[in-house]
Amino acid sequence: MTTTDTQVTDAIAAARAWAADDPDPQTRSELEAVVAACEAGDDAATEDLLDRMSGMLQFGTAGLRGALGGGPNRMNRAVVIRAAAGLTAYLQKTDPEPFVVIGFDARFNSDVFARDTAAVVLGAGGRASVLPRPLPTPVLAYAIRHLGADAGVMVTASHNPPEDNGYKVYLGDGSQIVSPSDTYIAAEIARIERVADVPLADDGWDTLGDEVLESYLTHVVDVVSPDSPRDLVVVHTALHGVGSETVARAFEAAGYAAPLQVPSQAEPDPLFPTVPFPNPEEPGAMDAALDLAEQTGPDVVIANDPDADRCAVAVPGPGGWRMLRGDEVGVLLGAHLLDRGVSSDAVFANSIVSSRMLATVCRAAGIAHEETLTGFKWISRVPGLRYGYEEALGYCVDPDEVRDKDGVSAALVVAEIAASLKASGGSITERLDELAVTHGVHATDAFAVRVEDLSLIDQIMARLRASPLSSVAGVEVSTVDDLAKGDGGLPPTEGLRWFLADDSRIIVRPSGTEPKLKVYLEVIEAVVEGDLAGARSRAAERLAAIRSELEAATAL
Repeated sequence: MTTTDTQVTDAIAAARAWAADDPDPQTRSELEAVVAACEAGDDAATEDLLDRMSGMLQFGTAGLRGALGGGPNRMNRAVVIRAAAGLTAYLQKTDPEPFVVIGFDARFNSDVFARDTAAVVLGAGGRASVLPRPLPTPVLAYAIRHLGADAGVMVTASHNPPEDNGYKVYLGDGSQIVSPSDTYIAAEIARIERVADVPLADDGWDTLGDEVLESYLTHVVDVVSPDSPRDLVVVHTALHGVGSETVARAFEAAGYAAPLQVPSQAEPDPLFPTVPFPNPEEPGAMDAALDLAEQTGPDVVIANDPDADRCAVAVPGPGGWRMLRGDEVGVLLGAHLLDRGVSSDAVFANSIVSSRMLATVCRAAGIAHEETLTGFKWISRVPGLRYGYEEALGYCVDPDEVRDKDGVSAALVVAEIAASLKASGGSITERLDELAVTHGVHATDAFAVRVEDLSLIDQIMARLRASPLSSVAGVEVSTVDDLAKGDGGLPPTEGLRWFLADDSRIIVRPSGTEPKLKVYLEVIEAVVEGDLAGARSRAAERLAAIRSELEAATAL
């Protein structure tokens, strides 16, 4: 027998054992069908089986996320029950009767996974409350502290493709888990030999009414000033996710007109039929919203991703509607909160892959600023946080209520900015110009190298370490940080960061949620004698030159 034959034989045996323990007849029969096709000599089925049985879907600081289907390397009831049992066992180290609150979005099986989690918690002797229907992730994040839970679970894959689902875990402080909690939970999951051995309650958990949503809405309106202008027309899209109702109600409760919804995308649909990829950053995702904007002439377009924890913004301009970059929205929100006034001990923060412009604005205002690792699990834990963001459209404007990114409250603050500027005869574009003139052009760009085989990412990172960049686009590298070693004063994480002699910055890191390597670029160009156009032109040229070299350096 060749090694490949041995691997296939072992995978078939493991698949049969897994299927025998699978509580879901659908995924059980699906896996059995793959085994049968593999045994019949189907090469595609063999490859599929080896992938499904390549190991347990890994539980980490992002929880779980993966394609739906049968087998340990897929999202399914067997994997979720194990995760819920591991989480509960971890919580019972400090409380024998832990209380867990559970939310879910409208993806395939999200409600099933939420009920399974509640059944596991009760079966182990804990208490569980489940939100009443598909609701935004920020509502679950709010519910944890509002209800005094020991932990929270949100069943969502955020902006991943339709075939995926995920499992996001929060602790009782309302923040996502970080190391070493993920390691301890993973260790408890690994102790579970059979799903059949996990006690499941038939019922007994609390299915909540609307009181948590109503409380969230009562608090979320406080992110805008009661006496700020309210004359504003907004086009909004939920991208087939769960944000439409909550956003509309939040706007009306805050005194704004309800946004004009994109009809084809307003209702939850796990197939995401009108978008190639349900992420407002992806090409084509915003086409329907921008088409509606062309027809109706609103002041601003706002989009949420499917679980409504992210917020995207488009503004009108001379050449038509333009999507703002996440860093532009990030500094716009931060500068607005500073203009409104914050306490002298307030701290603003953003991730290392986000622009350094917010730090510059904070420095000018005399307000502390922190830089964190990527992800709101880190941003939300900054002591004294008043505002935090990351360039991937995540904004936390009210950490006292939601210690995570919140696309609903961020949308309200965007509305306040747009309405205030409209009332004074200005615009968001003009405000961004003012910030650039004052603090310099901070031009950013990013691209991703998508892979089928995750080992290719390791190969690229190893190549960059073995043959380090000494100059980029003709500019000498002044500093190299190997983030895996904790260089730069942050906790170790896989990635590399370069600063060039002209203060340009490059970061290369693997995505935490998708099979791709991400590259982030930033250049800073001073605005001399008010020549903003010239500064932007110079910055764009520098950025393009750096990108060209990094595309070559990270090519497969």
